[in-house]
Amino acid sequence: MFADLIGGFVTLFGDPTTVGFVILAAIVGIVFGALPGLTASAAIAMLLPLSFHMGALQALAFLYVIGKSGRYGGSIAAILFNTPGTAASAATMQDGFPMSQSGRSGKALRTATVASVFGDYFGEFMLIFGAVYIASFTKTFGPAQYFSIYVMAFVVIGSVVGNSILKGILSTVFGGIVGLVGEDIISGQLRMTMGIPELESGMALVPLLIGVFVISEVIVQAEKAAKFSVQKSDPDLVSSPGDGHFTWPEFKRCFPIMCRSSLIGSFIGMMPGLGSSVACFVAYGEEKRRSKTPEKWGTGIVEGIAAPESANNAVSGPSMIPLLTLGIPGSTIAAVLIGVFIVHGLQVGPQIFDDQNQIIIGTQVMTSREFIFGLFAAGLVGIAAYGIIGFWAGPLIGRIIALVPQNYLYPFIFATAVAASYSSRSSIADVGFAILFGIIGYGMRRTNFSAAAFIIAFVLAGNMEESFRQAMMISDNGLWGFVTEPVSASFLAIGLGMVLFRSFGQARKIKGGKN
Repeated sequence: MFADLIGGFVTLFGDPTTVGFVILAAIVGIVFGALPGLTASAAIAMLLPLSFHMGALQALAFLYVIGKSGRYGGSIAAILFNTPGTAASAATMQDGFPMSQSGRSGKALRTATVASVFGDYFGEFMLIFGAVYIASFTKTFGPAQYFSIYVMAFVVIGSVVGNSILKGILSTVFGGIVGLVGEDIISGQLRMTMGIPELESGMALVPLLIGVFVISEVIVQAEKAAKFSVQKSDPDLVSSPGDGHFTWPEFKRCFPIMCRSSLIGSFIGMMPGLGSSVACFVAYGEEKRRSKTPEKWGTGIVEGIAAPESANNAVSGPSMIPLLTLGIPGSTIAAVLIGVFIVHGLQVGPQIFDDQNQIIIGTQVMTSREFIFGLFAAGLVGIAAYGIIGFWAGPLIGRIIALVPQNYLYPFIFATAVAASYSSRSSIADVGFAILFGIIGYGMRRTNFSAAAFIIAFVLAGNMEESFRQAMMISDNGLWGFVTEPVSASFLAIGLGMVLFRSFGQARKIKGGKN
């Protein structure tokens, strides 16, 4: 394992251009994450067409590190503007903004940086060591097992994402339907294309992502700008030199909190669809419950920043485990990366760790195992890059963003999103699709439907159908074969159990509210 990781660093540093993209991704992710309302997913959606013109490792490393640094960048907006740059930083506002208002913005930002880097490294090593061992078991799975895994993923994502099981399931079903638009994989007949030639090969990923994550956010920000202005603190305001530093005694006090929160984030990251926003609130709530002085939480203490920031960044690595071992994305960012793998001719799943699987990357021939460890190395370097940049330049980034008028910023983002949606296939129809799904995404936000469940289901729908068709062709028992095969039945039972658990939980909550 360690030899593979060393080989990954050799692969990464053998191409200085790839290292440059990793550093650039750290900067881009921080900036996008720090912009109020925009997310790492939005940044990746806008830059996805650019990655199609890069080498495979360059493209994946670039987008993967943007996802990592974007989660961290959200803490800058949460601390300085009392607005979470990403949903993953919503809990950070509880103590981050009060610290900033009291003249300790430097301390708050550096606490967030240290906790984010700690949690991200924790999660990344969970990915590196966990994915390889899990893949050794899943590589023997057949179509029946994979179909049951996809069903479990659909059910789990639909039932656990959001406050309403019904809305989560409907979001998942809607994503699956959109994912099946186009040519039937067996008969070749067209379905649900409505006579639109651009839909014959299926709905393109890029305009859909840009619509749901970018254009819908522009609409939301325009609506907010019409109602109120963002509250801000001065990033330079400090009451004493020590208030700008995260001290060693404070680190020692926060260390066990970061360990526990990173473990929580890593576990949640492995569950498809939950993501960083869930992890940050779970970790914050758990550490507040364990605290001897819970009344201080929410008044501006470093522990209230360390817990959510280490948890939400610890999600990053483990969310890739179901992607690399089963082909199931654990987050919206992982769902986007599936498209990048496919564009560059790489099959996602346990076979990617096969050291006998030769692939050609540019002019270089390597095994897929060497390639994936090169991606792991890029992740480790990217964490260090955004940590160094954020630790020393976080307040500067906050000042620059505070100076940019939002009435110029979001129209520019909208124009860039339109250009990106057109550039993926040079199709004006894709611009129309992006705007359409921007309106749909805005409607989903306003009605509390899940955009994350919709995107993940859209990506999984084609593979789920293919696994079902293959399983039915080789099975002698029809649909009963999914229940009689032990592994397949186990995954179906997990999905059913999750729905029942959430249903009973919501029923008790409703009953308790009436009493």
